[in-house]
Amino acid sequence: MAIWFARSRNLISSLRHNLCLSSTILVKRDYSQRPVFTTSQLSSTVFLSPYVASLRHESTAAEKQLDLVQHSDDQEDALQELDFPGGNVGYTSEMKFIPESSARRIPCYRVLDEDGRIIPDSDFIPVSEKLAVRMYEQMATLQVMDHIFYEAQRQGRISFYITSLGEEAINIASAAALSPEDVVLPQYREPGVLLWRGFTLEEFANQCFGNKADYGKGRQMPIHYGSNRHNYFTISSPIATQLPQAAGVGYSLKMEKKNACAVTFIGDGGTSEGDFHAGLNFAAVLEAPVVFICRNNGWAISTHTSEQFRSDGIVVKGQAYGIRSIRVDGNDALAVYSAVRSAREMAVTEQRPVLIEAMTYRVGHHSTSDDSTKYRAADEIQHWKMSRNPVNRFKKWVEDNGWWSEEDESELRSNTRKQLLQAIQAAEKCDKQPLKELFNDVYDVKPKNLEEQELGLKELVERQPQDYPPGFHV
Repeated sequence: MAIWFARSRNLISSLRHNLCLSSTILVKRDYSQRPVFTTSQLSSTVFLSPYVASLRHESTAAEKQLDLVQHSDDQEDALQELDFPGGNVGYTSEMKFIPESSARRIPCYRVLDEDGRIIPDSDFIPVSEKLAVRMYEQMATLQVMDHIFYEAQRQGRISFYITSLGEEAINIASAAALSPEDVVLPQYREPGVLLWRGFTLEEFANQCFGNKADYGKGRQMPIHYGSNRHNYFTISSPIATQLPQAAGVGYSLKMEKKNACAVTFIGDGGTSEGDFHAGLNFAAVLEAPVVFICRNNGWAISTHTSEQFRSDGIVVKGQAYGIRSIRVDGNDALAVYSAVRSAREMAVTEQRPVLIEAMTYRVGHHSTSDDSTKYRAADEIQHWKMSRNPVNRFKKWVEDNGWWSEEDESELRSNTRKQLLQAIQAAEKCDKQPLKELFNDVYDVKPKNLEEQELGLKELVERQPQDYPPGFHV
Protein backbone atom coordinates (compact mmCIF):
# COMPACT_ATOMS: atom_id res chain seq x y z
CA MET A 1 0.00 0.00 0.00
CA ALA A 2 1.28 3.45 -0.86
CA ILE A 3 2.40 5.79 1.91
CA TRP A 4 1.29 9.40 2.12
CA PHE A 5 3.03 11.63 4.64
CA ALA A 6 0.52 14.34 5.50
CA ARG A 7 1.67 15.85 8.79
CA SER A 8 3.59 19.09 8.59
CA ARG A 9 6.95 19.86 10.17
CA ASN A 10 5.51 22.96 11.85
CA LEU A 11 2.94 20.92 13.73
CA ILE A 12 5.60 18.54 15.03
CA SER A 13 7.86 21.40 16.09
CA SER A 14 4.97 23.01 17.98
CA LEU A 15 4.17 19.79 19.83
CA ARG A 16 7.80 19.31 20.79
CA HIS A 17 7.99 22.82 22.17
CA ASN A 18 4.73 22.65 24.13
CA LEU A 19 5.37 19.18 25.53
CA CYS A 20 9.11 19.75 26.12
CA LEU A 21 10.00 16.71 24.03
CA SER A 22 13.44 15.87 22.65
CA SER A 23 14.23 16.93 19.09
CA THR A 24 14.97 13.29 18.23
CA ILE A 25 11.58 11.96 19.27
CA LEU A 26 9.95 9.50 16.89
CA VAL A 27 6.39 10.41 15.98
CA LYS A 28 3.93 7.61 15.28
CA ARG A 29 2.08 8.25 12.02
CA ASP A 30 -1.52 7.75 10.94
CA TYR A 31 -1.95 6.27 7.49
CA SER A 32 -5.15 6.44 5.48
CA GLN A 33 -5.72 4.30 2.44
CA ARG A 34 -4.88 6.01 -0.82
CA PRO A 35 -6.81 5.42 -4.03
CA VAL A 36 -5.62 2.62 -6.32
CA PHE A 37 -6.12 3.31 -10.01
CA THR A 38 -6.79 0.65 -12.61
CA THR A 39 -4.70 0.43 -15.77
CA SER A 40 -7.59 1.74 -17.85
CA GLN A 41 -8.02 4.71 -15.53
CA LEU A 42 -4.34 5.51 -15.70
CA SER A 43 -4.20 5.25 -19.49
CA SER A 44 -6.99 7.81 -19.85
CA THR A 45 -5.54 10.22 -17.30
CA VAL A 46 -2.97 12.95 -17.68
CA PHE A 47 -0.37 11.24 -15.50
CA LEU A 48 1.86 13.64 -13.61
CA SER A 49 4.62 12.98 -11.15
CA PRO A 50 5.74 13.40 -8.44
CA TYR A 51 2.56 12.70 -6.49
CA VAL A 52 0.51 15.03 -8.66
CA ALA A 53 -1.79 14.84 -11.64
CA SER A 54 -3.68 17.57 -13.40
CA LEU A 55 -6.72 15.49 -14.32
CA ARG A 56 -8.60 18.33 -15.99
CA HIS A 57 -7.21 21.18 -18.01
CA GLU A 58 -9.59 23.62 -16.29
CA SER A 59 -7.62 23.37 -13.05
CA THR A 60 -3.94 23.17 -12.27
CA ALA A 61 -4.49 22.15 -8.65
CA ALA A 62 -2.28 19.22 -7.72
CA GLU A 63 -4.10 16.02 -6.89
CA LYS A 64 -2.64 13.20 -4.85
CA GLN A 65 -1.21 10.42 -6.98
CA LEU A 66 -0.03 6.89 -6.41
CA ASP A 67 3.53 6.54 -5.11
CA LEU A 68 5.84 4.48 -7.28
CA VAL A 69 7.45 2.79 -4.26
CA GLN A 70 5.09 0.27 -2.67
CA HIS A 71 5.11 -0.79 0.98
CA SER A 72 3.43 -3.63 2.85
CA ASP A 73 1.01 -3.22 5.79
CA ASP A 74 3.74 -4.42 8.15
CA GLN A 75 6.03 -1.69 6.91
CA GLU A 76 3.33 0.91 7.45
CA ASP A 77 3.07 -0.08 11.10
CA ALA A 78 6.82 0.17 11.49
CA LEU A 79 7.31 3.45 9.63
CA GLN A 80 7.88 6.42 11.90
CA GLU A 81 9.21 9.89 11.31
CA LEU A 82 12.71 11.05 12.19
CA ASP A 83 13.90 14.62 11.91
CA PHE A 84 17.06 15.24 9.86
CA PRO A 85 18.55 18.50 8.51
CA GLY A 86 17.41 17.36 5.07
CA GLY A 87 13.82 16.98 6.24
CA ASN A 88 11.59 14.57 8.14
CA VAL A 89 11.75 10.99 6.86
CA GLY A 90 10.07 7.74 7.72
CA TYR A 91 11.79 5.28 10.03
CA THR A 92 11.65 1.48 9.82
CA SER A 93 13.62 -1.39 11.29
CA GLU A 94 13.37 -3.39 8.06
CA MET A 95 16.30 -3.10 5.63
CA LYS A 96 14.87 -2.87 2.14
CA PHE A 97 16.29 -1.20 -0.96
CA ILE A 98 14.11 0.82 -3.27
CA PRO A 99 13.64 -1.11 -6.54
CA GLU A 100 15.55 0.16 -9.54
CA SER A 101 12.29 0.82 -11.39
CA SER A 102 8.58 0.25 -11.11
CA ALA A 103 7.21 -2.98 -12.55
CA ARG A 104 4.61 -0.95 -14.43
CA ARG A 105 5.73 1.72 -16.88
CA ILE A 106 4.27 5.23 -16.71
CA PRO A 107 1.38 5.30 -19.22
CA CYS A 108 1.40 7.56 -22.27
CA TYR A 109 -1.32 10.21 -22.53
CA ARG A 110 -3.08 10.30 -25.89
CA VAL A 111 -6.31 11.64 -27.39
CA LEU A 112 -6.36 10.48 -31.03
CA ASP A 113 -6.06 6.85 -32.03
CA GLU A 114 -3.99 5.80 -35.04
CA ASP A 115 -6.97 6.41 -37.35
CA GLY A 116 -7.40 10.00 -36.20
CA ARG A 117 -10.47 9.35 -34.08
CA ILE A 118 -10.87 10.73 -30.56
CA ILE A 119 -10.58 8.01 -27.92
CA PRO A 120 -13.81 7.83 -25.87
CA ASP A 121 -13.76 9.75 -22.56
CA SER A 122 -10.52 11.50 -23.51
CA ASP A 123 -9.48 14.41 -21.31
CA PHE A 124 -8.24 17.16 -23.61
CA ILE A 125 -8.51 20.86 -24.35
CA PRO A 126 -10.92 21.55 -27.22
CA VAL A 127 -9.44 23.02 -30.40
CA SER A 128 -11.43 25.37 -32.63
CA GLU A 129 -11.75 24.92 -36.39
CA LYS A 130 -9.55 27.97 -37.04
CA LEU A 131 -6.79 26.73 -34.75
CA ALA A 132 -6.97 23.14 -35.99
CA VAL A 133 -6.73 24.19 -39.64
CA ARG A 134 -3.78 26.46 -38.93
CA MET A 135 -2.03 23.68 -37.02
CA TYR A 136 -2.45 21.28 -39.92
CA GLU A 137 -1.33 23.88 -42.47
CA GLN A 138 1.85 24.53 -40.50
CA MET A 139 2.56 20.81 -40.08
CA ALA A 140 2.21 20.30 -43.83
CA THR A 141 4.33 23.39 -44.55
CA LEU A 142 7.08 22.08 -42.27
CA GLN A 143 6.95 18.77 -44.14
CA VAL A 144 7.35 20.48 -47.52
CA MET A 145 10.12 22.72 -46.17
CA ASP A 146 12.08 19.73 -44.90
CA HIS A 147 11.85 17.85 -48.19
CA ILE A 148 12.98 20.80 -50.33
CA PHE A 149 15.82 21.96 -48.07
CA TYR A 150 17.02 18.36 -47.76
CA GLU A 151 17.17 18.09 -51.56
CA ALA A 152 18.94 21.45 -51.76
CA GLN A 153 21.65 20.07 -49.52
CA ARG A 154 21.94 16.92 -51.62
CA GLN A 155 22.41 19.18 -54.67
CA GLY A 156 25.30 20.92 -52.91
CA ARG A 157 23.50 24.24 -52.60
CA ILE A 158 23.70 24.31 -48.79
CA SER A 159 26.22 22.51 -46.62
CA PHE A 160 24.02 20.85 -43.98
CA TYR A 161 20.41 20.23 -42.97
CA ILE A 162 18.36 18.50 -40.28
CA THR A 163 14.74 17.48 -40.84
CA SER A 164 11.86 17.19 -38.36
CA LEU A 165 10.19 14.32 -40.24
CA GLY A 166 8.05 12.27 -37.85
CA GLU A 167 8.13 15.00 -35.20
CA GLU A 168 5.91 17.63 -36.83
CA ALA A 169 3.19 17.28 -34.17
CA ILE A 170 5.61 18.06 -31.34
CA ASN A 171 6.84 21.14 -33.21
CA ILE A 172 3.55 22.70 -34.19
CA ALA A 173 1.23 21.55 -31.40
CA SER A 174 3.63 22.72 -28.69
CA ALA A 175 4.07 26.08 -30.42
CA ALA A 176 0.30 26.50 -30.71
CA ALA A 177 -0.09 25.91 -26.96
CA LEU A 178 2.37 28.64 -25.97
CA SER A 179 2.10 32.41 -25.66
CA PRO A 180 4.25 34.64 -27.95
CA GLU A 181 5.79 36.07 -24.76
CA ASP A 182 7.13 32.67 -23.72
CA VAL A 183 10.86 32.40 -24.37
CA VAL A 184 11.90 29.35 -26.40
CA LEU A 185 15.35 27.76 -26.07
CA PRO A 186 15.41 25.10 -28.81
CA GLN A 187 17.72 22.21 -29.55
CA TYR A 188 17.89 21.91 -33.35
CA ARG A 189 14.81 19.93 -34.40
CA GLU A 190 12.19 22.58 -33.59
CA PRO A 191 12.00 24.90 -36.62
CA GLY A 192 8.23 24.43 -36.55
CA VAL A 193 8.03 26.50 -33.36
CA LEU A 194 9.70 29.39 -35.17
CA LEU A 195 7.53 28.83 -38.26
CA TRP A 196 4.41 29.05 -36.08
CA ARG A 197 5.61 32.34 -34.58
CA GLY A 198 5.90 33.99 -37.99
CA PHE A 199 9.44 33.30 -39.21
CA THR A 200 9.06 33.34 -43.00
CA LEU A 201 10.27 30.82 -45.56
CA GLU A 202 12.55 33.57 -46.89
CA GLU A 203 14.13 33.98 -43.45
CA PHE A 204 14.70 30.23 -43.18
CA ALA A 205 16.37 30.24 -46.60
CA ASN A 206 18.58 33.23 -45.79
CA GLN A 207 19.90 31.49 -42.68
CA CYS A 208 20.61 28.22 -44.47
CA PHE A 209 22.53 30.08 -47.20
CA GLY A 210 24.29 32.38 -44.72
CA ASN A 211 23.83 35.48 -46.87
CA LYS A 212 23.69 39.18 -46.01
CA ALA A 213 20.07 38.90 -44.88
CA ASP A 214 20.94 36.18 -42.35
CA TYR A 215 20.49 37.52 -38.82
CA GLY A 216 23.49 35.47 -37.70
CA LYS A 217 25.66 37.16 -40.39
CA GLY A 218 26.60 33.82 -41.89
CA ARG A 219 28.59 32.71 -38.85
CA GLN A 220 26.43 29.72 -37.99
CA MET A 221 26.00 26.51 -39.93
CA PRO A 222 22.59 25.93 -41.58
CA ILE A 223 19.48 25.30 -39.42
CA HIS A 224 20.92 27.25 -36.49
CA TYR A 225 18.04 29.72 -36.53
CA GLY A 226 17.38 32.48 -34.02
CA SER A 227 15.05 35.46 -33.70
CA ASN A 228 14.88 38.09 -30.98
CA ARG A 229 11.59 39.27 -32.46
CA HIS A 230 10.02 35.89 -31.88
CA ASN A 231 11.59 35.17 -28.46
CA TYR A 232 13.50 32.25 -29.97
CA PHE A 233 17.08 31.80 -28.78
CA THR A 234 19.66 31.05 -31.47
CA ILE A 235 20.39 27.34 -31.74
CA SER A 236 23.84 26.17 -30.66
CA SER A 237 25.38 22.84 -31.61
CA PRO A 238 26.62 21.64 -28.19
CA ILE A 239 24.02 19.30 -26.75
CA ALA A 240 21.87 20.32 -23.74
CA THR A 241 23.60 23.64 -23.02
CA GLN A 242 20.21 25.34 -23.41
CA LEU A 243 18.70 23.60 -20.37
CA PRO A 244 20.60 25.37 -17.55
CA GLN A 245 20.14 28.57 -19.57
CA ALA A 246 16.38 27.92 -19.63
CA ALA A 247 16.38 27.63 -15.84
CA GLY A 248 18.05 31.03 -15.68
CA VAL A 249 15.63 32.56 -18.20
CA GLY A 250 12.67 31.17 -16.28
CA TYR A 251 14.03 32.52 -13.00
CA SER A 252 14.52 35.94 -14.62
CA LEU A 253 10.90 35.93 -15.84
CA LYS A 254 9.84 35.04 -12.31
CA MET A 255 11.85 37.85 -10.73
CA GLU A 256 10.40 40.33 -13.24
CA LYS A 257 6.89 38.99 -12.52
CA LYS A 258 6.26 38.32 -16.19
CA ASN A 259 3.19 36.39 -17.29
CA ALA A 260 5.42 34.04 -19.28
CA CYS A 261 7.66 31.02 -18.95
CA ALA A 262 10.77 29.56 -20.55
CA VAL A 263 10.28 26.55 -22.83
CA THR A 264 13.20 24.38 -23.81
CA PHE A 265 13.58 21.26 -25.95
CA ILE A 266 15.96 18.31 -25.79
CA GLY A 267 16.26 14.89 -27.39
CA ASP A 268 16.48 11.60 -25.51
CA GLY A 269 20.24 11.45 -26.08
CA GLY A 270 20.66 14.89 -24.54
CA THR A 271 19.39 13.59 -21.19
CA SER A 272 22.73 11.79 -20.81
CA GLU A 273 24.46 15.16 -20.63
CA GLY A 274 25.22 16.72 -17.26
CA ASP A 275 23.48 19.93 -18.34
CA PHE A 276 20.15 18.07 -18.42
CA HIS A 277 20.42 17.23 -14.74
CA ALA A 278 21.81 20.62 -13.79
CA GLY A 279 19.02 22.38 -15.68
CA LEU A 280 16.23 20.37 -14.05
CA ASN A 281 17.72 20.68 -10.58
CA PHE A 282 18.25 24.44 -10.86
CA ALA A 283 14.70 24.96 -12.11
CA ALA A 284 13.22 22.80 -9.35
CA VAL A 285 15.16 24.41 -6.51
CA LEU A 286 14.58 27.95 -7.80
CA GLU A 287 10.93 27.14 -8.58
CA ALA A 288 11.44 28.66 -12.01
CA PRO A 289 8.62 28.63 -14.56
CA VAL A 290 10.20 26.35 -17.17
CA VAL A 291 8.59 23.74 -19.42
CA PHE A 292 11.12 21.08 -20.38
CA ILE A 293 10.05 19.13 -23.49
CA CYS A 294 11.99 15.99 -24.31
CA ARG A 295 11.49 14.47 -27.76
CA ASN A 296 12.09 10.79 -27.08
CA ASN A 297 12.40 9.61 -30.68
CA GLY A 298 14.26 6.41 -29.88
CA TRP A 299 17.63 7.34 -31.34
CA ALA A 300 20.51 9.66 -30.41
CA ILE A 301 22.04 9.56 -33.90
CA SER A 302 22.91 5.83 -33.96
CA THR A 303 22.59 5.18 -30.22
CA HIS A 304 19.33 3.52 -29.24
CA THR A 305 17.57 4.49 -26.00
CA SER A 306 18.36 1.05 -24.56
CA GLU A 307 22.00 2.15 -24.55
CA GLN A 308 21.20 5.59 -23.08
CA PHE A 309 19.48 4.74 -19.80
CA ARG A 310 17.95 1.93 -17.73
CA SER A 311 15.15 4.05 -16.26
CA ASP A 312 11.57 4.12 -17.51
CA GLY A 313 12.40 6.70 -20.15
CA ILE A 314 12.64 10.38 -19.28
CA VAL A 315 9.40 11.04 -17.40
CA VAL A 316 10.62 9.43 -14.16
CA LYS A 317 13.71 11.64 -14.12
CA GLY A 318 11.48 14.61 -13.40
CA GLN A 319 10.20 12.97 -10.24
CA ALA A 320 13.77 12.47 -9.03
CA TYR A 321 14.23 16.24 -9.10
CA GLY A 322 10.83 17.08 -7.65
CA ILE A 323 9.31 18.18 -10.96
CA ARG A 324 5.81 17.43 -12.20
CA SER A 325 6.03 15.27 -15.28
CA ILE A 326 3.90 13.68 -17.96
CA ARG A 327 4.47 11.21 -20.78
CA VAL A 328 2.55 12.04 -23.94
CA ASP A 329 2.13 10.53 -27.40
CA GLY A 330 4.26 12.91 -29.44
CA ASN A 331 2.59 11.80 -32.67
CA ASP A 332 -0.81 12.94 -31.39
CA ALA A 333 -1.18 16.69 -32.03
CA LEU A 334 -4.21 17.05 -29.76
CA ALA A 335 -2.47 15.29 -26.86
CA VAL A 336 0.68 17.39 -27.27
CA TYR A 337 -1.34 20.60 -27.45
CA SER A 338 -3.34 19.76 -24.31
CA ALA A 339 -0.28 18.65 -22.33
CA VAL A 340 1.88 21.64 -23.26
CA ARG A 341 -0.91 24.16 -22.69
CA SER A 342 -1.65 22.66 -19.26
CA ALA A 343 2.05 22.53 -18.39
CA ARG A 344 2.47 26.14 -19.47
CA GLU A 345 -0.46 27.18 -17.26
CA MET A 346 1.06 25.38 -14.26
CA ALA A 347 4.49 26.89 -14.88
CA VAL A 348 3.18 30.46 -15.09
CA THR A 349 0.43 30.46 -12.46
CA GLU A 350 2.16 28.24 -9.89
CA GLN A 351 5.75 29.30 -10.67
CA ARG A 352 7.17 25.80 -11.06
CA PRO A 353 8.95 23.71 -13.71
CA VAL A 354 7.21 20.91 -15.61
CA LEU A 355 8.75 18.07 -17.64
CA ILE A 356 7.06 16.58 -20.73
CA GLU A 357 8.34 13.41 -22.37
CA ALA A 358 6.94 13.24 -25.92
CA MET A 359 7.19 9.72 -27.34
CA THR A 360 7.83 9.76 -31.08
CA TYR A 361 10.07 8.41 -33.85
CA ARG A 362 12.71 10.14 -35.94
CA VAL A 363 11.67 9.16 -39.47
CA GLY A 364 14.47 11.06 -41.19
CA HIS A 365 18.19 10.53 -40.85
CA HIS A 366 19.75 12.33 -37.90
CA SER A 367 21.10 14.88 -40.37
CA THR A 368 22.39 15.04 -43.93
CA SER A 369 25.67 13.65 -42.53
CA ASP A 370 23.96 10.45 -41.39
CA ASP A 371 22.67 7.26 -43.03
CA SER A 372 20.30 5.74 -40.50
CA THR A 373 19.81 2.55 -42.55
CA LYS A 374 23.23 1.50 -41.27
CA TYR A 375 21.86 1.00 -37.76
CA ARG A 376 18.09 0.47 -38.14
CA ALA A 377 15.94 -1.51 -40.54
CA ALA A 378 14.49 0.24 -43.59
CA ASP A 379 11.09 -1.41 -43.06
CA GLU A 380 11.01 -0.01 -39.51
CA ILE A 381 11.49 3.50 -40.90
CA GLN A 382 8.85 2.91 -43.56
CA HIS A 383 6.35 1.66 -40.99
CA TRP A 384 6.62 4.84 -38.93
CA LYS A 385 6.63 7.02 -42.03
CA MET A 386 3.42 5.55 -43.43
CA SER A 387 1.43 3.92 -40.61
CA ARG A 388 2.36 6.15 -37.67
CA ASN A 389 2.70 9.48 -39.45
CA PRO A 390 1.59 12.35 -37.12
CA VAL A 391 0.67 14.66 -40.02
CA ASN A 392 -1.63 12.09 -41.65
CA ARG A 393 -3.16 11.24 -38.28
CA PHE A 394 -4.10 14.84 -37.52
CA LYS A 395 -5.24 15.38 -41.10
CA LYS A 396 -7.78 12.52 -40.74
CA TRP A 397 -9.27 14.20 -37.67
CA VAL A 398 -9.48 17.61 -39.38
CA GLU A 399 -11.02 16.04 -42.48
CA ASP A 400 -13.55 14.05 -40.44
CA ASN A 401 -14.70 17.35 -38.93
CA GLY A 402 -15.32 18.71 -42.42
CA TRP A 403 -12.63 21.38 -42.03
CA TRP A 404 -10.25 20.21 -44.79
CA SER A 405 -10.49 18.82 -48.30
CA GLU A 406 -8.23 17.36 -50.98
CA GLU A 407 -8.52 20.64 -52.88
CA ASP A 408 -7.22 22.50 -49.82
CA GLU A 409 -4.39 19.99 -49.54
CA SER A 410 -3.31 20.32 -53.16
CA GLU A 411 -3.44 24.10 -53.10
CA LEU A 412 -1.47 24.38 -49.85
CA ARG A 413 1.36 22.08 -50.85
CA SER A 414 1.65 23.54 -54.35
CA ASN A 415 1.76 27.14 -53.10
CA THR A 416 4.22 26.31 -50.31
CA ARG A 417 6.53 24.55 -52.74
CA LYS A 418 6.50 27.51 -55.17
CA GLN A 419 7.10 30.04 -52.40
CA LEU A 420 9.97 28.04 -50.95
CA LEU A 421 11.69 27.50 -54.31
CA GLN A 422 11.49 31.24 -54.94
CA ALA A 423 12.92 31.92 -51.48
CA ILE A 424 15.82 29.55 -52.12
CA GLN A 425 16.61 31.12 -55.49
CA ALA A 426 16.59 34.61 -53.97
CA ALA A 427 18.73 33.56 -51.00
CA GLU A 428 21.20 31.88 -53.31
CA LYS A 429 21.67 35.05 -55.37
CA CYS A 430 22.01 37.34 -52.36
CA ASP A 431 25.58 38.43 -51.52
CA LYS A 432 27.43 36.77 -48.68
CA GLN A 433 28.51 38.66 -45.58
CA PRO A 434 31.88 40.47 -45.95
CA LEU A 435 34.85 38.74 -44.39
CA LYS A 436 35.20 41.44 -41.72
CA GLU A 437 32.01 40.20 -40.03
CA LEU A 438 34.01 37.20 -38.81
CA PHE A 439 35.81 39.54 -36.43
CA ASN A 440 33.01 41.87 -35.34
CA ASP A 441 30.48 41.73 -32.48
CA VAL A 442 32.81 40.03 -29.99
CA TYR A 443 34.88 42.82 -28.47
CA ASP A 444 33.95 46.47 -27.99
CA VAL A 445 37.49 47.35 -29.04
CA LYS A 446 39.17 44.76 -31.26
CA PRO A 447 42.37 43.43 -29.60
CA LYS A 448 45.70 43.52 -31.47
CA ASN A 449 45.91 39.75 -32.00
CA LEU A 450 42.47 39.70 -33.64
CA GLU A 451 43.44 42.60 -35.91
CA GLU A 452 46.53 40.61 -36.98
CA GLN A 453 44.39 37.56 -37.77
CA GLU A 454 41.97 39.65 -39.82
CA LEU A 455 44.81 41.21 -41.82
CA GLY A 456 46.40 37.80 -42.43
CA LEU A 457 43.13 36.32 -43.71
CA LYS A 458 42.55 39.24 -46.08
CA GLU A 459 46.03 38.82 -47.52
CA LEU A 460 45.39 35.10 -48.04
CA VAL A 461 42.17 35.76 -49.95
CA GLU A 462 43.91 38.33 -52.16
CA ARG A 463 46.77 35.90 -52.92
CA GLN A 464 44.50 32.94 -53.70
CA PRO A 465 41.16 34.31 -54.99
CA GLN A 466 40.50 31.10 -56.92
CA ASP A 467 39.85 29.30 -53.64
CA TYR A 468 36.90 31.51 -52.78
CA PRO A 469 33.46 31.94 -54.41
CA PRO A 470 32.96 34.65 -57.05
CA GLY A 471 31.93 37.99 -55.58
CA PHE A 472 33.43 37.12 -52.19
CA HIS A 473 33.77 40.38 -50.26
CA VAL A 474 36.77 40.96 -48.05
